Amino acid sequence: MQLYTAQSFAQRQSLVVTAQLQQAICLLQMPNAELSSFIEAQAEENPFVELRLPPAPAPSVALPRTAAAVGDDWDRIAGLAADPGPSLYVHVGAEIARLGLTPAEAAAAGVFLDALEPWGWLGQPLDVLALRAGLSEAEAEALLARLQGIEPRGLFARSLAECLRLQAEEQGLLTPLFSAVLGHLPLLAAADLRGICRACGCGMEELKLVLRQLRGLNPKPGALFDAAPSPQRPPDLVVSRSAEGWRVDLNRSTLPSVVVRDDAAEGFARRAAPYVGERLSVARWLARAVEHRNQTTLKVGAEVVRRQKGFLDEGLSKMQPMTLREVADAIGVHESTVSRVTSGLMIATPQGTFPLKSFFTAALASREGDTSGSAAAVRHRIQKLVQAESPDDPLSDDAIARIISDEGVTLARRTVAKYREQLNIPSSVQRRRQALVTGAL
Repeated sequence: MQLYTAQSFAQRQSLVVTAQLQQAICLLQMPNAELSSFIEAQAEENPFVELRLPPAPAPSVALPRTAAAVGDDWDRIAGLAADPGPSLYVHVGAEIARLGLTPAEAAAAGVFLDALEPWGWLGQPLDVLALRAGLSEAEAEALLARLQGIEPRGLFARSLAECLRLQAEEQGLLTPLFSAVLGHLPLLAAADLRGICRACGCGMEELKLVLRQLRGLNPKPGALFDAAPSPQRPPDLVVSRSAEGWRVDLNRSTLPSVVVRDDAAEGFARRAAPYVGERLSVARWLARAVEHRNQTTLKVGAEVVRRQKGFLDEGLSKMQPMTLREVADAIGVHESTVSRVTSGLMIATPQGTFPLKSFFTAALASREGDTSGSAAAVRHRIQKLVQAESPDDPLSDDAIARIISDEGVTLARRTVAKYREQLNIPSSVQRRRQALVTGAL
């Protein structure tokens, strides 16, 4: 056997993901707020990068509002945070100070206050709190009774039943039957009214009277102090109607830009030329990458708007099926690019503000065999059918499937069940039980 060495040459192509390419990919899926933070971080370490923000205050996004858009779309007023008032912790702390407790009792009450959950219940067992506060079990019970007298009633409850019992007692509703119903809340959660009647020894009419009173109580009194809605994030794209039809624009009121400070390079000494050249190159690349991100976002948004004119005119019932590949082929980019652009951006339309990703939905077959209607439109139709149904005769999944199939879209019962679960809609049996509990029947 002979051994020898040899050299060979070959060429091959491979994609190398450089650091700049990784940053460019990340820029595609950044909302305007994240993009501002990213550019600001770059400006801190690069003297030739300057972040330029839109003039303040930002103008509101003026869009014609339809009935479907009420409460959904974003404007400046919705983005302003209302005065939330005192927090639950501050309110309860002030009420404890008014109870006239001794210093030792006030310190123990602070332990109970620390264990208060945001919805107003105690988050730890009473024996654990008694040990932490240095109280006996009887002393802890006595202190808890005083704390449970704080308004609104129901605070410092140890369970849902106790929370409702405290409120019923204050309002004079705590009859023997009411107390018995509170002892069978699992049956009420299952909407087993007949089971409750048997367990409590009452008739259906008597039970319905108690249920009407029960519905007037608040199971989470602590939530009253956290009712201020969080401001909705401004959209990245804005759709409006022009003389030529629907058009989409970047939301310039929140869009940052990069300014390359070429003039600042003149102040550096000649010996710093390598550093200046490298930093200027990075700054110019960042400016080009942000501009490319904006143009790609605008192209994707324009193609989505072009394909969803029916939705813009009439709402979710006219949502058209659309895939990432179709949009990518139409604008000449890779499918992954469209996926990244649509993953984190919001678009404001006359029908409301939506994630850009929500416009991509599967197509369903029609009775003629072609594709007709989107999954989003069918889900919207199912929701409308359930909302319009009679409480004493709710529509089954089979009935909903027949109605939608008669309208032209082939739909199986199991598909209706899947979409119903996605919409958090209970089954027809559960909906009828809920109607009994809420007094609709």
